Amino acid sequence: MSIKLDNIREKWHTGFLSFLIWRERHIKEKTFVVMLSLLVGVLCGVAALLLKGLIHFISGFLTSHLAVTSGNYLFFIYPVLGILITMLFVRYVVRDNISHGVTRVLYAISQNKSYLKRHNVYSSIVASSMTIGFGGSVGAEGPIVYTGAAIGSTLGSFFRMSPRILMILVGCGAAAGISGIFKAPIAGMLFTLEVLMIDLTTVSVMPLLISSITAATMAYVFTGYDVEFFFVQSEPFVTARIPFAVLLGVFCGLVSLYFTRVMNMMENVYGKISNPWKKLCFGGVILATLIFLFPPLYGEGYGSIVSLLDGNISGIVDGSIFYADRDNVLFILVFIAMIMLFKVFATSATNGAGGVGGTFAPSLYVGCMAGFFFAYLTNTVFGLDLSVKNFALMGMAGVMSGVMHAPLMAIFLTAELTGGYELFLPLLIVSALSYGTIKVFEPYSIYTMRLAKQGKLLTHHKDKAVLTLLKINNVIETDFLTVSPDMNLKEMVEVIAKSNRNLFPVVGRNGELLGVVLLNDIRNIMFRPDLYRRMYVSKFMSMPPAKIELGESMEQVMKTFDDTGAWNLPVVEDGKYVGFVSKSKIFNSYRRVLRHYTED
Repeated sequence: MSIKLDNIREKWHTGFLSFLIWRERHIKEKTFVVMLSLLVGVLCGVAALLLKGLIHFISGFLTSHLAVTSGNYLFFIYPVLGILITMLFVRYVVRDNISHGVTRVLYAISQNKSYLKRHNVYSSIVASSMTIGFGGSVGAEGPIVYTGAAIGSTLGSFFRMSPRILMILVGCGAAAGISGIFKAPIAGMLFTLEVLMIDLTTVSVMPLLISSITAATMAYVFTGYDVEFFFVQSEPFVTARIPFAVLLGVFCGLVSLYFTRVMNMMENVYGKISNPWKKLCFGGVILATLIFLFPPLYGEGYGSIVSLLDGNISGIVDGSIFYADRDNVLFILVFIAMIMLFKVFATSATNGAGGVGGTFAPSLYVGCMAGFFFAYLTNTVFGLDLSVKNFALMGMAGVMSGVMHAPLMAIFLTAELTGGYELFLPLLIVSALSYGTIKVFEPYSIYTMRLAKQGKLLTHHKDKAVLTLLKINNVIETDFLTVSPDMNLKEMVEVIAKSNRNLFPVVGRNGELLGVVLLNDIRNIMFRPDLYRRMYVSKFMSMPPAKIELGESMEQVMKTFDDTGAWNLPVVEDGKYVGFVSKSKIFNSYRRVLRHYTED
């Protein structure tokens, strides 16, 4: 039996290699990438439909019988149970960390040649559907981006595509994931350009478009042509409201800053808890309590967005212990403010306790609440008649733009989600001002700040992008002959005779770097035999102008070269000598990577 299986595998492998050779000869790479992008779009469209279907099925099954006019104590059980199931699945089945999906995609692009593990094709779908379906206060967009990127990476790896093409296919998968789950092809493409920071070139533009359009088409075919959040603009936006749109943009920027800072703070809190069961208990208690008090925090919360955009303001308190106060204007204002403030704690508690979900939907949700709160408060205090529906829609674009640092994606996603194209001008104003406001305080988005601090973020800045793709391990030279500090000049000359280098690292007994000997510094004494027995390396060695730690980013390495003016610098690991890195080696590698990743 095993012999037959081996024969089948061998025939398959031979046949597949033959196909790859045939493809290379008969199908141009650009054409084949377009074909793959179409396949990525189809698969990601199916994945998005599957994820949404699972979430809605689980959530509907658990909540369809819950009371609307009173509090529901099952909210203390459902979210914790969902996180427990997710944690067990991730811990004992997947056995890998699959949280922070978008950040992990960014890391794969910049540090792992766009390779993602194959289990990511399905693991995020299963884990996030359990988390969100049972009430976890996170979104499905981060997981679908991770899933889509993994589909693109797996397909590209299967057909032995180069890292440059893999990067494009990962971007195609991410774009198709957003497009499929939101029915928003333009926003999907812009997500790849603004958040994943993949450049729009003649090579990438067609695959990204095809994947996004294909995934959106799949969603339209199987779920109809309705937009995600039905919105009817009953009140036109007039130019007299522009000052309020400006104020809303600044307000959304500050709300985005609050969301980002609190999310990072809470992630650090959960990161200090090493025991997963303690995390589950701590985060589960916080999440369950918040959902019981504020039922709109259950799951993605899209039902609350639909209610506000539909003008059903009092419906926000359905299923809560505060149902009796649904007609109290002041209470509704306070209730929405509390939801806006506590959503970030519920989201961080879900992920911190062991759930799997993204911050994409929470930022959309908080934006809707922020825009509604702004207009509702302004109307109540100043007696104005601002359209709370319009401002809720504008708030969605504002907070998403600030949290993700993606103003164009936020504008088009909001318009595509709701059909609110009539509000394009105020959407532009709010989104741009929110982005400008948070940029004053936070230069990076919630997804990129971790990698940016480590120097592992790929950006649209060509120099920084290429340096990020370079790895110091690939430019270290180790063919330098080492000398010890107690060697005399005669022994030093013998080492020089064997070397084709003019630089010699001085290494101690434990491998630590003590200094360097430069050939130019000893030319005046190396031909004096009378000094051979009297001069030692310890007397004529010198200290290098700087040392480079093995884990440093290439951007930091180049800064060190610029600061010192050196041409060669030693590389050490915990003080021990590893090798040398030279400017010429870096420049050669830089040109090679730049040519490889920017050729059209």
